[in-house]
Amino acid sequence: MADKTIQLRGRVFVTFNIEAATGLHIGGSDTGIEIGGVDKTIIRDRITNRPYIPGSSLKGKMRSLLEKYKGLKQNQPVGQSTIHSCGAEYKKDEQQTKGKAEYQACDVCQVFGVPGEREFGVASPTRLVVRDVMMTDASASALNENGRTELPYSEVKTEVSIDRVTSAANPRQMERVPAGTIFGPAELVFSIYAGEGCDPVADVARLKTLVEGLQLLEDDYLGGLGSRGSGKVRFQDIQLTLRTSDDYLAPPLSLSKAEKWNLNDLVAELPGVQNQVRSALHLG
Repeated sequence: MADKTIQLRGRVFVTFNIEAATGLHIGGSDTGIEIGGVDKTIIRDRITNRPYIPGSSLKGKMRSLLEKYKGLKQNQPVGQSTIHSCGAEYKKDEQQTKGKAEYQACDVCQVFGVPGEREFGVASPTRLVVRDVMMTDASASALNENGRTELPYSEVKTEVSIDRVTSAANPRQMERVPAGTIFGPAELVFSIYAGEGCDPVADVARLKTLVEGLQLLEDDYLGGLGSRGSGKVRFQDIQLTLRTSDDYLAPPLSLSKAEKWNLNDLVAELPGVQNQVRSALHLG
């Protein structure tokens, strides 16, 4: 087998704050909840006890929305649902032919990754890393004021379902982070590769897929209870920087003119950002 070479050409870093425009519920473990406590709790940092947004929730929601936006086949069972994954329906001997061809044409799987058992994915690493996002100190301080919230850094929202036959009320309590809370800085790391199975020009073009995912998410919701009002978020103070393989230890190159954009700004400036990346990486 011939040696395969992959080279990191550069990394685009996207940082921003996330504002909870409505109450935000990202579920945690309900183990040990006492009688009379809330029915659905939120995830918290074990050290600070502050709520946070897991990178897996942010990345998974963006991917799910992009799959539906692009009409991709839902072919990979995960728990009680299915997601899209290139090559899922092919046998092992077809992975390197049909599966690989499908993968090379799929921006979503190129950006967000495929399971490790996909042999064609080994030579083409996942482009996107999404970090966990912590609550800002300012929001934590505001929420921690005496009597501001029912629980530490969170509110309790009571919902009532009505039995349509008996008309009996069935109240339940949901824990949410209050509207107006800020999480940040969030960080997305988008890697650009050259070599076997990798095309740096195509990777720069795929920055559009990442921005589409952010736009779809801002127009949808994050976490649970979204169809009942929770989970609307806004992306604020967006900044982009680039490190290149020419000198990875050099200060990163600003791609956003030191301005802090909102999502509309990023969408408008994206072609210029892509041109800057191509120029910095000498891609013509």
